[in-house]
Amino acid sequence: MYLTTEKKKEFFEKYGKSANDTGSAEGQIALFTYRIAHLTEHLKQHKHDYSTQRALLKLVGKRRRLLDYLKRRDIERYRTIIKELNIRK
Repeated sequence: MYLTTEKKKEFFEKYGKSANDTGSAEGQIALFTYRIAHLTEHLKQHKHDYSTQRALLKLVGKRRRLLDYLKRRDIERYRTIIKELNIRK
């Protein structure tokens, strides 16, 4: 499995407030970014996997909504997470 519990904890420790704070926007955005990268690599090999393609688009939308939320609430946190994850709008 590509995403283990330990891997998730690492994301929430690094980008969130703590390992147990799974609700922070930064931690969720980092996790979504990792999953998006994994699905993108999968789709490069399996071009006709439409269910994975749909899941990828849904994840991108979720991440976009979280980024928009963070941008409205605290622009500095938004800029920090964008810079750390190398996400561009």
